[in-house]
Amino acid sequence: MKRVVIRIVVILLVLAGAAYGFYRWKQSQKHGPITSIRLYGNMDERDVQLAFKESGRITRELVHEGDAVKKGQLTATLDTDWLVHEAAQAKAVLAAQKQVWLRLKNGSRPQEIAQDRALYAAAQAQAANDLVNVSRYKKLLSTGDTTQIQYDDAKALWTVDNQKAMAARETLRLAVLGPRVEDIAEAEAKLHADQAALALLEQYLADTNLISPTDGVIRTRILEPGDMATPQTPVYTIAIMNPKWVRAYVPETDLGYIHSGSKAWITVDSFPHKKFAGWVGFISPIAEFTPKSVETTQLRTSLVYEVRVYVKDPHDQLRLGMPATVNIPVKSAATQTSETRP
Repeated sequence: MKRVVIRIVVILLVLAGAAYGFYRWKQSQKHGPITSIRLYGNMDERDVQLAFKESGRITRELVHEGDAVKKGQLTATLDTDWLVHEAAQAKAVLAAQKQVWLRLKNGSRPQEIAQDRALYAAAQAQAANDLVNVSRYKKLLSTGDTTQIQYDDAKALWTVDNQKAMAARETLRLAVLGPRVEDIAEAEAKLHADQAALALLEQYLADTNLISPTDGVIRTRILEPGDMATPQTPVYTIAIMNPKWVRAYVPETDLGYIHSGSKAWITVDSFPHKKFAGWVGFISPIAEFTPKSVETTQLRTSLVYEVRVYVKDPHDQLRLGMPATVNIPVKSAATQTSETRP
């Protein structure tokens, strides 16, 4: 009896599997093979909050909302009066210190060495003459023709002049040797410090100019001339218009049909009869739950992958945030499974 029941159960399972397979086949025949993937998303909004690096009062603003700006374009300036004066003072200090360093580095001039040599020779001659006088007074003292005081004065004068000659000799040696290495190194270090101080002030001056870091369009103008700007307060919001892409989400079941570089066609409600060419530029490697702003309530718990579809818009017709539909042509399932992703 058990064997009969088992056979009946097996037969029923086989029949059920066959029926399900037949149903799936009929469904595939009814709907046909997948030829394209349709995704829904929006033109991705990207912007730059442009602020000054330094605090100060805004003196000029050169662009308005809606103006197109280029990378490197000047958009606003701060008050620079105090910085200009400080920079001028720093330049003067640097110029003076450079001369000090050059004077020490170059050492004594030939004329200075010649002058010290002449002074040393004169001091030697004076000391030699004093020594002769000392010898003369000594002889006179022995014969009683001079006094002890006169002899002592002559000897003291010789001592003084002899020391002056020795000092002149050392002065000449120092002139020939030139400045000390330590003094030159100190002057050079001070020169580098003054150069750094000037460079810092020049950087401050450069930072009073607000430069656009990218091509784009002025979306909002937050501050006006006369306002106090800080690094924490943006002056403009710049919308980045190039490149443009659609941020969409693809379910896991369709992920195998697309790959980076897949061609795509983008349509928007503003131009219902126009297709914009594009391509898949990025597929997220991480799954996430469908954003609530993208799909219905039933699909919000489904795991999807973010896809970035780049769009060619040579006439600048697409606007950021605009809803868009993406159609990605795909190959048949048989061909898809037999090929590898490039």
